[in-house]
Amino acid sequence: SFQRNNHQRGNLQDITHKYNVTCSLCCTLCNFYDLIDYSVLSSELYSYTEEPEFSLNRDYFDEDFRSHGRRWIQLTVEEQKAHVMRLLDALEVTDRDKRLKVARAILYLHHFIQTLFLTCCDTEVDVLHWSRHNVFLLYDMGIFTALLELLSMEIDNNQACSSAVRKPAISLADSTELRVLLSIMYLMVETIRVQTEDERPEWIAAREAFKNELGSPLYNGEPFALLLFTMVTKFCSMNAPHFPMKKVLLLLWKTILFTLGGFEELQELKVRCRERLHLPPLPEDSIKVVRAMRAASPPASAMELIEQQQQQKRGRRSRRPLVKQDSLDTYNERDPFKNDDARDEEEDPEDADSGIEGEVDPLDRDVIIQPPPPPPPLRPPTERVNFPKGLPWAPKVREKDIEHFLETSRNKFIGFTLGSDTETLVGLPRPIHESVKTLKQHKYVSIAEVQIKREEELQQCPLTLGEEEVEETQAEMLYLGMLPNLSQYVIALLKLLLAAAPTSKAKTDSINILADVLPEEMPITVLQSMKLGIDVNRHKEIIVKAISALLLLLLKHFKLNHIYQFEIISQHLVFANCIPLILKFFNQNIMSYISAKNSICVLDFPHCVVHEMPELTAESLEAGDSSQFCWRNLFSCINLLRILNKLTKWKHSRTMMLVVFKSAPILKRALKVKQAMMQLYVLKLLKIQTKYLGRQWRKSNMKTMSAIYQKVRHRLNDDWAYGNDIDARPWDFQAEECALRESIEKFNSRRYDKNKNSDYMPVDNCLQSVLGQRVDLPEDFHYSYEMWLEREVFSQPIQWEGLLQNQ
Repeated sequence: SFQRNNHQRGNLQDITHKYNVTCSLCCTLCNFYDLIDYSVLSSELYSYTEEPEFSLNRDYFDEDFRSHGRRWIQLTVEEQKAHVMRLLDALEVTDRDKRLKVARAILYLHHFIQTLFLTCCDTEVDVLHWSRHNVFLLYDMGIFTALLELLSMEIDNNQACSSAVRKPAISLADSTELRVLLSIMYLMVETIRVQTEDERPEWIAAREAFKNELGSPLYNGEPFALLLFTMVTKFCSMNAPHFPMKKVLLLLWKTILFTLGGFEELQELKVRCRERLHLPPLPEDSIKVVRAMRAASPPASAMELIEQQQQQKRGRRSRRPLVKQDSLDTYNERDPFKNDDARDEEEDPEDADSGIEGEVDPLDRDVIIQPPPPPPPLRPPTERVNFPKGLPWAPKVREKDIEHFLETSRNKFIGFTLGSDTETLVGLPRPIHESVKTLKQHKYVSIAEVQIKREEELQQCPLTLGEEEVEETQAEMLYLGMLPNLSQYVIALLKLLLAAAPTSKAKTDSINILADVLPEEMPITVLQSMKLGIDVNRHKEIIVKAISALLLLLLKHFKLNHIYQFEIISQHLVFANCIPLILKFFNQNIMSYISAKNSICVLDFPHCVVHEMPELTAESLEAGDSSQFCWRNLFSCINLLRILNKLTKWKHSRTMMLVVFKSAPILKRALKVKQAMMQLYVLKLLKIQTKYLGRQWRKSNMKTMSAIYQKVRHRLNDDWAYGNDIDARPWDFQAEECALRESIEKFNSRRYDKNKNSDYMPVDNCLQSVLGQRVDLPEDFHYSYEMWLEREVFSQPIQWEGLLQNQ
């Protein structure tokens, strides 16, 4: 079997089937953002309705390659390059149909896995090697640049756009050329991006060159990602309804992931940035901490244990006596939130109406990460020594938290304050000294705080500090290109997310995201209808996955590059109603969504071209595969929760939006998914709003409060569990957002507006110098110059006496 690279966990048991879940779900999800099996990525690129085109690609390749009389792997590298060069020359013909045939032949070279399995190679390792060899060979011969030119031609093809706008129903045939080009480019980007153990030196050099090429403004003066963003906005504006949005979004996501880097690279960049700013190192690696977490039941109180024992005695004799608290998590590990008692329902009518607590539906059972064989009821104590002891996160304190604590203490004991002075402790009692010492030990200065302080200094002293030196990083170049149309890009992505959400209802004015999945002829049998229905649902899930991952990557990379770049895209998301959109997404039976089986394994690529196709029946389609959960949907849910956390963190007005939209019962339902990473971000969202939910809610949800205490990082003087300072924080959404917008505009104006008429620019006061400057005049100026003199100068009376009087 394939061995994953050193960043991945687990192995691929079958290249033509789903990968076997043998490792921890949490461990794998930490790498799932940027490291996924090749077969899974290829299968998600294609819809089930595209299956007949695979044989068509092979026919066009064999038609041109038959003259060699040998197999591809028997050719020398020079002969392979010569054949690729002939294909490259054929791409430049004017005949559209011939260009499409050549493009399909090139796509088949990426799908060389089909022939390798049938005729060429004996092992799957050889298959992967030759597939990567073909991709690097095509890149070395300049195929990507040629494909980019063809893609630009298809985007600017007004005839195809106008024809698609007029058609009442758009099908798969309307986007054939675009789908072939985007498929080749996606496979090139993804294959070159992923590193393997058998890397050649020339492949490593080609990867770096390709990465810099994609991120640099080499394509019409802008990065490649901006061309894809343009396709997204053009599609959402109804000007090009035939664009295959799923392939565009997947390629855009992988391009951003390749050029900017995944979460592992982001963590390394963050460490280097803190070293450059002379900040202390991070207290822990967040990826490793989340990877070590496990989804466990919140601790039960003694009263709940007694009630549970009494209920068991009334119903049937319990086989197991009352256990100690330290082994309770192990006993309840299979279903942590199933034993919430009925008393919580009575005290929290809002949750009871929503069906959060109470009897668990058969579809809602927490079997998400359980392997097929049931675990033993109790593990020996020796197996539990590896569980982390204590809290998983080191507590943090901000500088303003220490200032607020000292201000309160000085007002209480002295009667006056010293502003932002955190060193003078004269007149304060000894316990306050100890408290300040403890706070300073856990003080954490973020990169964002340093950037904000530096920006304030640049705004106040522009002449003294001079021009800021901006490092030309990949994120900086991408932001510079996105800035003029950033709001359009954000709105377009959210429109697509809304259209693909399972809770969205079909509307006549909504965009059609099914243009690249619907066949020309609609199904006529029950089996065909079921197959198409599964394909449509799968298509929507992949779109949600790509958009959520793309937005999260942009937010995290822009936040590291500069905090105000992160703030502007966050504000565009908030103003475009991203917060209620995500809450609407989670306002469903989330367990059913996580365990959805919208896939047909025998139709996934490359299974459908390597193995013989079995006979499909309605029963087999309805049963689905044997997996207990859907990786794709779990991945999307975690991404959306992280985006929501990014938007609301340290933003009081946006936190109040969560309260106003009644997100607590929606988020509490998501805790039924027993996955540590997902539970962590749900608990974070609940923590920031607990103080506004009222004492009765906190009293009725003590298990959730305990889980927050166990899983979420602590801020030492954060009064999240009591809510004593609510009255001191009025909710003024407009004022907070306007103040933030003003800071963002000042940042963009200072850093990117190079043509502004600044008050600090030098002024030329010499008359001869000013009159001697060359002025660019229009070409036809000399034709009307005499008329202008007559109208504006000679015909206007000049009152010289009035001029002298003014002197």
